[in-house]
Formats: sequence, structure tokens, C-alpha cells
Amino acid sequence: MSVVRTGICILVAFAVLAHGGVEPWSEAVLEAGAAVLLLVWAVKIATDPGLTLVWSTLFWPLLAVWVVAAVQWGTGLSMVPFLTRIELLKYSALIALFFLCLQSYRTRQQWRGFVWFLLILGFAVSLFAILQHFTFNGKLYWVREMRYGGTPFGPYVNRNHFAGLMELLIPPGVAIQVLGGERRDQMPLLALFTVLPIGALFLSASRGGIMSFFAEMAFLAILVVLRRREKKALVAAVLVVGFAAVLVSWLGIGAAMDRFESYKGLEVSEGRRVSMLHGTWHIFLDHPVLGTGLGTLQQIYPRYETVYDGLLVNHTHNDYAEALAETGVIGGICFASFLIVLFWNGWKILAADSDARNLAYHAGALIACLGLLVHAFVDFNFHIPSNALLFLLQAALATSVLPISERGR
Repeated sequence: MSVVRTGICILVAFAVLAHGGVEPWSEAVLEAGAAVLLLVWAVKIATDPGLTLVWSTLFWPLLAVWVVAAVQWGTGLSMVPFLTRIELLKYSALIALFFLCLQSYRTRQQWRGFVWFLLILGFAVSLFAILQHFTFNGKLYWVREMRYGGTPFGPYVNRNHFAGLMELLIPPGVAIQVLGGERRDQMPLLALFTVLPIGALFLSASRGGIMSFFAEMAFLAILVVLRRREKKALVAAVLVVGFAAVLVSWLGIGAAMDRFESYKGLEVSEGRRVSMLHGTWHIFLDHPVLGTGLGTLQQIYPRYETVYDGLLVNHTHNDYAEALAETGVIGGICFASFLIVLFWNGWKILAADSDARNLAYHAGALIACLGLLVHAFVDFNFHIPSNALLFLLQAALATSVLPISERGR
């Protein structure tokens, strides 16, 4: 299964570096890659009788959402069937990679490799983002023109989506630092891999991202208190955040905020956000059962627009409202069921973990999921394939129980 594990990591890195995987060509690569890895896994399990199928209760709500979208498209209930089909293909690829993750990551050592991959990815992307920020010439990767504008940071056209990525990559490192999930000689390297992404997050000046980061740290503090960890654990967390604050101060957060003034006109105002939320809510009220169809908001919203500013609304800056508008009450129940199962199973595993490394890995993954869910109230990170994929992979880790033989000191 090492080929599948390597393939998953390659696709994650590709999606992040390809501006989040939001363009048709990168979406196609992600979907084709998922199909190839699924085929490799099928051949492997057919030829190796020793392999068994791993199932997760998270599959049920994910598959239920897939069925809702398939019914919308297949029966013509979607108001724009073509867009629902496109969204269904992307969603199928994400589910396939979530499934493959659980089949190929089964031992703690394998999950440890995944966690270190996330730490290295976060460090590399953060370093690139900071360098690009201070040498920015108006082009992504210094060569690609932004035809439709944006507020870029790192490989992402929207700095808020870069912040969403950091919310998913920072918690594993912080959790290991606080809960002691690695050897002491590795802690300085872990600190570097953690502090730089935190600095990049603050440097991106994303209000939603910074708010979500503090929510993550609050959740970690609550976990430390409930698990009755030593006080030095909280001291470790304070030191990590403190070093990050020093880094941000040294980089110059004031200059960073000023640098983005030129893009201020492209930011969505608070009044505009309220207007979009109002229109999206009325879409849901008019289509309460099954919604208008997955992925159709961009085409449906103009009928409900109350404040016209000449700009195209492709997503409501609230993933929960958009999910209700596109999939109705039935889809909303499916999404809510996923979140309930995620936190119920994740918290049970955290409560049962007696090994520091297991606790750190599970805590980091669950906290990462929480951070993106908080950010979802003010943005649409779940419509960015790279961020949605990383969320599902973190959910897989948060709810995976290691075999008894894998536990120990």
C-alpha cells in the first residue's frame, strides 16, 4: 500500500501548489489521480488475500451526500444538472481519496509518516508564501498573471484560503509540542515547522483565519486541562505561540496589512456578506427539501440578489448556508450527521488514548478539523479542493483507532 500512500501525498501537494486545485485542469488531474489510485488499490486487494477492508462510520454520511447529489442530477431535480455533475465528480474523487487513506494508513508508524508529511508541507508552503509576499510583483509564482484579480498569498489566489490551509497544517505540530508526541531531540525541528506556518498565517492578515487559529488553541487548552496534563504542556503552547508572535513582529505585520491595501476593493464587505447570506437563505426557503442542486449556487443566486455591485457571486461566504441552499434539509442532515460522528468518535478516541504520541496525533487532527469548521462561517474553504481533501484526511486520522499492538511507549 506504500504506492497508494505516496500517491495520496503527491495529490495533496499538487492540489495545494496548483492554487488549491480550483481550476478545471487541476480538478481533472485530481480526479484522474484518485481513479488511478483506486484502481491500484483494487488490484492490490484482489491479489493479496491478507488485506482486509477498513470501514469507518464517517462513510455513511459522506455516501448519503453523494446519493443526494446523484439523485439531483439523475432525476433532473437539479436546476443546473451540468454543474451538479461537475461537483459530483469532484466530490467522488474526495470520497475515493478518503477511502484510500483509511485502507492504506493502518499503523501508527504509517500515520506518523503522514503527520510529518503535513509538517514538511506546511513549512515549505509557508516559506514560499513569505518569500513571495516580500518580493511580490503582482503575479503568482512571480510569472502568472491574475486575470480576475484577487488577494493572493502563497500559491492561493485568496489569502483567506491560504489561511484555511494553515489551519489544517498547524495543529499537528502544536499538539505534538504540547502533548509530547516525539523524541526531545526532534522538538527543535518541530518548533521550526510549527512557528513558521503560524507566522505565515498572521502575515496573510486573514481575519477569519486568525479567529479560527485562536479557536484551535482554545480547544487544545481545554483538552490539556481535561486530560490533566502537566502545567508545562500549557507553557509549551504559550512558548510556541510566543515565538510565532516574535516572528510576525520581526517580519512586520503592519507592513503586511499595508501591502494589502491595494486589494481592499476586492475584499467582500460585511454588508455584502450579510446580503449574500440573506439571498442564500431565501434560496433554501424556496427549495427546502433537496435544494437547487449541488454546485448550482452561482447560477441561481442572481435571482435572489438584493445588492448588485457588478461582481459575480460564485460562493456564499458561509459554507453551511450554501450547503443548505444546494442540498436542502436532507443534505443538511447528512452534513450534520458527518460532523456529529466526527466529533463523537474523535472525542471518544481522545478520552481513551493513554499513549502520548497517539493522543498528540489524534488531537492535532481533530483540532485541525475544528479550525476549518469555524472558518466556514465566514468563508468557503470547503469549496477549495486542496483544503476539503486535507480536512477529510485529518478526519480520517482523528477517528482511526490504532491496533493494540501499535500502542506502547
